[in-house]
This record gives sequence, structure tokens and C-alpha cells, in this order.
Amino acid sequence: MKASANLHIESARLQQEIESYLGVKAGDLVFEYQNTDDNKVKLDLITINPRHNQSFLYHSTLGYDKLDALNQMLEYIKVHKEKENSYTVQWTTIESNELHTSYFRAGNVYEALDKLYYGRDINSITVFSVVLNPIS
Repeated sequence: MKASANLHIESARLQQEIESYLGVKAGDLVFEYQNTDDNKVKLDLITINPRHNQSFLYHSTLGYDKLDALNQMLEYIKVHKEKENSYTVQWTTIESNELHTSYFRAGNVYEALDKLYYGRDINSITVFSVVLNPIS
């Protein structure tokens, strides 16, 4: 019982550290865990934009267990995300004609679009532009 409780405490601590490092409120991040066929845990970190109430994939990690996946996510956020390209995407939903602008870190334009379309029908969003941002 004690090991399980420590697992939950450590898991909550890591999630709070990720939220703090990203500077977002707890309600604007979703930690989605899935067991894979090879007995690993996949963590999808999903952000929710409070302005237009849409969710996007921030990043995915694969770990031996939940804590390993969380530690890998924290490592990505602290070290590796700055090594990826930054993209600006302008888009609308089919229900609205309001133009939205979102920003993604990704290895290439396809990964940026995968993050935009994560968890939704590809026909539900119209993309007007994808721009690779200059390196600062």
C-alpha cells in the first residue's frame, strides 16, 4: 500500500512540476496515459487553450511505467523542446469563421499539424497557413 501511495505522490509532484515549468494552470493541461501492447506506458500531454477552448497535443512520451513517462516528459520540457522548430498555425473550425493562431514545437511541419489535429476529425478544422518561425 505504501509503495502505491508513494507512486501517486511522486506522480502528482511531477505533474505539478511540469505545470509549473510550462507556466499553465492545472486545468489547462491533461495528462493522458495509455498502456501499449509492449507493456509500456504512453503519456500524451494535452494543452487546453482557454481563449478558444480547443485542445492540442503538446508532446508524447513512452516509458516503462507512469513515473518514467512523466520523467521523460519533464526532461523534454526542460531540455529538448528548445531543439525543435517553432511553428505558427492559423486556422478556423467548421462551426466558426473566427481565425485562430496557435503555436507548436515540432520536428517538422507534419508533426506540428498532427498536434493541431490530435483527437479530432481532420475535416473539423481549416488550416490557412503554417509558418516556420525564425530562430531567435
